[in-house]
This record gives sequence, structure tokens and C-alpha cells, in this order.
Amino acid sequence: MYFDSNIKLLRKRKNLTQDEVAEQLKMKRSTLSGYENRVAQPGLDILLLFSAYYKISVDTILKVDLGKLSETQLRQLEHGEDVFLRGGNLRVLASTVNTDNQENIELVPVKAQAGYTNGFSDPEYISELQVFRLPFLSEEKKYRTFQLQGDSMLPIPEKAWVTGEYVLDWKELKTGEACVVLTLDNGIVFKIIENQIEKEGKVILYSLNPIYEPYEINVNEIREIWKFVHFISHEIPEPVIPENQLVRTVAGLKQDLDRIKLNMTGKGSGS
Repeated sequence: MYFDSNIKLLRKRKNLTQDEVAEQLKMKRSTLSGYENRVAQPGLDILLLFSAYYKISVDTILKVDLGKLSETQLRQLEHGEDVFLRGGNLRVLASTVNTDNQENIELVPVKAQAGYTNGFSDPEYISELQVFRLPFLSEEKKYRTFQLQGDSMLPIPEKAWVTGEYVLDWKELKTGEACVVLTLDNGIVFKIIENQIEKEGKVILYSLNPIYEPYEINVNEIREIWKFVHFISHEIPEPVIPENQLVRTVAGLKQDLDRIKLNMTGKGSGS
């Protein structure tokens, strides 16, 4: 059983002292110390007490070595995504780590995306993907990189690699954010989202390319959402004239037109 090491780990992740936890659980600090150092064995009432306090099931506290979980898995657990508590409603993120137990960034090329739609939650499938690391990204977050196909997000070019940050709570997504969205029907899409999950249980997806119409998708059809971080491409996106430059260009054209009209008027009056 892992009760002693697990409750110590959970306490330290919350940056709490034994005195603080003991006070909140209405027990002596020495009693808590005894549990954490395996000097005392907890009864059922104590197990239920810790389960309620950390919002983690008794089975997880007893049977799962939390010290071997990745940072992403721990954050999922602390967020309430406990397989013993949520059962079939659990969204499990299959992930890989390096030899130092640091999260990898898995690459999902176009040719692998059909398989990813079915294998996204299969640890064996995810372990077969190529991985890399970007040292400037946070080690406390989970990232994955997807290759774009199609032209719906121009000026971001086709075949660009888009890196996204894993989103655990979809309700926290802000309207206007770009995201990689995985659905079982449409596969992987990269879109700007309008978040209507709280009110209507859906999101509306927009393309950067205006020739594509936005469309709605029910939250029950979504499997994963990755918030845009950056993209990598060997192509330079088409240039966009800055607004102030555009204003100057239009003003210059107007001046040229005025001069042409003046010249034409002058020639007409002299004839």
C-alpha cells in the first residue's frame, strides 16, 4: 500500500505543513506524522477523511504509487479526474516521459492522424509516436505537436507543425483562442473557438481563412483540446500589410487620383 507516501506527496504539492493539514483534519500533528511515516495504520474512518480532503478515492490513495505519475497525470488527479471516482466519464491523457520523468512532446504527423483519432487514449499507441523537447516551454504543462493539413488556417501554411498545451478544463477556454480540437467524427482540426460550453454545451469553430464557414460542435463529440502555443514551418506565411501602412497606401492612391482629376480638369479648360 502507498497510503503513507501518497498523503505526504499530496500535502507537499499543496505546500502545506503537517501542522496545517492536521489542524484542518482535526487531528494531532503527531498522529499525522505517524501516518506519513508508517508508524500508525489508518482505519476506514481515517481513509475516508483523507479521501474527502484531497478529493481522491480511497482506492487511489491505497493502491496507486502517486510518486511514479507524471506531472500531467498528477494535475489530472488533483483536478478530480480520478478513474475510481469518475469511472467511464474519465478523460485519460496517454502520455510519455523521458528517462528523467519529464514530459515529452509527441509529434502527430498528417499520416498518423487517422490512427490518432482512435488511439489517442492508448498508451501503447502514444508511445510509438516520435518525441522531442523544447527547452523554453514550461515543464509543468503538457504539450503535443500536430501537423496541419489543408488551407483553412491560412496564413499559417499547410504542413506547418502546431504545438498545443493540453487543456484539462474546457470551460476555462477563452473565446478567440486558437486550439487543436480532436473529435471522433471530424478527427483533428485547428480552429479559433467560441466557447459556449457553460450556456449551450457546445463550441463554435472558426477558420482563419474566410472562405470556410464556421460550424458548431457539441461538447460530447470532443475528445481532446490543445491550446495553441506556437507553430513551426519551413514556409513563410503570406505578408499582411499593417493597418497603418494600409492607411498610408490608400491615402497615397487618393492623392494620385486627385492629381489626375486636376490635370484632366486643367487640360479640359485650356482647350
